[in-house]
Amino acid sequence: MRLAPLVIVLALLATPAFAHKGVLHDGCPTGQSFNSGLVTVSGAFVRATPPGARAAGAYLTLTNTSNEADTLTAVHSEAATDVSIHSMSVEDGVMKMAPVEGGLSVIPGEVLKLEPMGFHLMITGMEQLFVEGQCVEMELEFQKAGPLKVQFNIGGMAQDVPPDGTGAAPMGHDMHDMSSMEGM
Repeated sequence: MRLAPLVIVLALLATPAFAHKGVLHDGCPTGQSFNSGLVTVSGAFVRATPPGARAAGAYLTLTNTSNEADTLTAVHSEAATDVSIHSMSVEDGVMKMAPVEGGLSVIPGEVLKLEPMGFHLMITGMEQLFVEGQCVEMELEFQKAGPLKVQFNIGGMAQDVPPDGTGAAPMGHDMHDMSSMEGM
């Protein structure tokens, strides 16, 4: 019986690099910041997704400490087929969400927060669930500074603030029964 090759293949598939297809991995340090030369990215996190979810929200803070404006023009990740910059607003009691055309400008001295119920990143076409405690990498494209790889902590499904690594319960609303994450 030739089970040895099958056992080796199964063992390789069970290792983290194969199990997560190199896209998601267990934890990354909380409180990280990433610098493009013009803009610093901090507080990057994604909400965990329930089974059947078709989308997830990602959030971060952009701080321009330079004397030159820059624009976040695009975001890419191997974890999804699309990551787009979105805005959310409430008009006459109705929540509206739309893609942001032309990117987000970050002027010198400005702090721009992408957070729930405002500007955010909409992730769609994920190949697997985003599990709390894991980490996903995305590449942010800036008009002047170019690409910047950023690690996003995966927080709870109702996470409103970046995970702090303490395991404290996230703030926000109970979203465990949602089958899609339409309210990013």
